[in-house]
Amino acid sequence: MRIVIERGDLLRALSHVTSVVERRTTIPILSNVLIRATGDMLEFKATDLEREVIEQAPAQISTPGAITVPAHMLHDIVRKLPDGAQVELARDAERERVTLTSGQSRFALQMQPAEDFPDLAAGEMTHTFDVGAADLKRLIDKTRFAISTEETRYYLNGIYLHVATTGNQPTLRAVATDGHRLAQVELPRPSGADGMPGVIIPRKTVNELHRLLEDGGSTVTIGVSPAKIRFEAGTVTLTSKLIDGTFPDYGRVIPQGNDKELKVSNAEFMHAVDRVSTIASERGRAVKLNITSGKLVLSVSNPEGGSATEELDVDYTAAPLEIGFNARYLLDIAGQLEGESAVLKLADPGAPTMVRDGADESALYVLMPMRV
Repeated sequence: MRIVIERGDLLRALSHVTSVVERRTTIPILSNVLIRATGDMLEFKATDLEREVIEQAPAQISTPGAITVPAHMLHDIVRKLPDGAQVELARDAERERVTLTSGQSRFALQMQPAEDFPDLAAGEMTHTFDVGAADLKRLIDKTRFAISTEETRYYLNGIYLHVATTGNQPTLRAVATDGHRLAQVELPRPSGADGMPGVIIPRKTVNELHRLLEDGGSTVTIGVSPAKIRFEAGTVTLTSKLIDGTFPDYGRVIPQGNDKELKVSNAEFMHAVDRVSTIASERGRAVKLNITSGKLVLSVSNPEGGSATEELDVDYTAAPLEIGFNARYLLDIAGQLEGESAVLKLADPGAPTMVRDGADESALYVLMPMRV
């Protein structure tokens, strides 16, 4: 194999695929990236056996072929080359080396046989549909903070993507929960998603997809089967295994009868929670909300650090209520709201509270209270 490629194209492709390559692995070939040259395109593939990323880039190919080379080392070399440089990759079969030449720089990298590189065959996707990249990014942004990191409850270690119905509207819904808070966001159901199986997308795949969507693009094609999910965005394809488990019946924890409604400026609320929680202990992080007609008093008491209170004007006419929450969880949810106001629907000090965005009916959040 012998090819020439522009440094920027090579760096962009390697940046996408090397993110799934573990720096430490017991299977040496998983440290490598597979580079296959055909026609006038290079295909780059990397995998950790759970996720696989494929990227394409244009190149001048004088001799087609395939190689595998250490992914992070190649990425580091290309990153340090000057902008606009031309990079030549050539296979030296006799010495089992790949030579990289750019200007006066020359590197010889070890390689392993391309035929030994594993293939995370996606198989047949039972459902395929298109979603706007911005819409998919929004689903991820507004739910991934609530993904559980508790490995024993592995079925909560991802985002549950499934079809649902809100009112009479068919939707595509994303849900994540760690048992303390829950995030649910949906969008109008895309054509082709009807009847798709509900799938749990692993946390690592969610983070990888989020990185890919940062680079823009307009549409993402999603393919779903009971065991795998595939995302095609521009020249990048991300395939992942799914979490093999059953997501809990989350609808049971979404309160239906919370009749006490508190409306508050979200920016003022976030800043106030952030300020008073400075006093909170690292272990507890509890903030108390004392709510009366038209007034909210936030307070924190820490025997070792002192106390803090702050008062806000709010829209509230129900019976007085005192309830406590984890300050970090409150800030996580408030940080997802896009409108000027946050709407909290409360019941009593021991019941879950629902939080809605004053400007976005398609998102809801649930937060369990703390004893304070």
